[in-house]
Amino acid sequence: MRWEDVDSQICSMARGLAIFGDRWTLLIIRDCFRRVRRFSDFQKSLGITKHRLSDRLTRLVEEGILVKRPYDASGKRFEYRLTEKGLDLYPVLMSVVQWGDKWVADEDGAPVVYTHKSCGNYTKPRYTCDCCGEEIQARDLEPEAGPGVTKKMERGEALK
Repeated sequence: MRWEDVDSQICSMARGLAIFGDRWTLLIIRDCFRRVRRFSDFQKSLGITKHRLSDRLTRLVEEGILVKRPYDASGKRFEYRLTEKGLDLYPVLMSVVQWGDKWVADEDGAPVVYTHKSCGNYTKPRYTCDCCGEEIQARDLEPEAGPGVTKKMERGEALK
């Protein structure tokens, strides 16, 4: 399968990665959470070419992850803001951060720490079961076919 076709898989991970799975896109989204909003600020933060940045921002707007709004009186300059769909990527980014802090940070430690505003303590967000509240680890979950597969099978559709 070619990368351009990955979004046609019946797999939420593959479809998601087709949208935000390259390094520049995730770094743009990271910067959005850091309140970077303007094209020139993204470019300065990332050192990315104008063409590539424009391409990635356009894709994120088309996918509904960012919204593009004029910020000056002429209406010719724009800023980019996360939508609800974009805000829902926060746990994805935090998972990558936590993995990076554990496995690829240098001997000085984590480059960024996170303070929970409510309690004032440093925190590392965790995954918990939405039914019982128990913390979830990879070995605690058992994947099985969901309605996105079973309904297709019931209709006799070929699965990719």
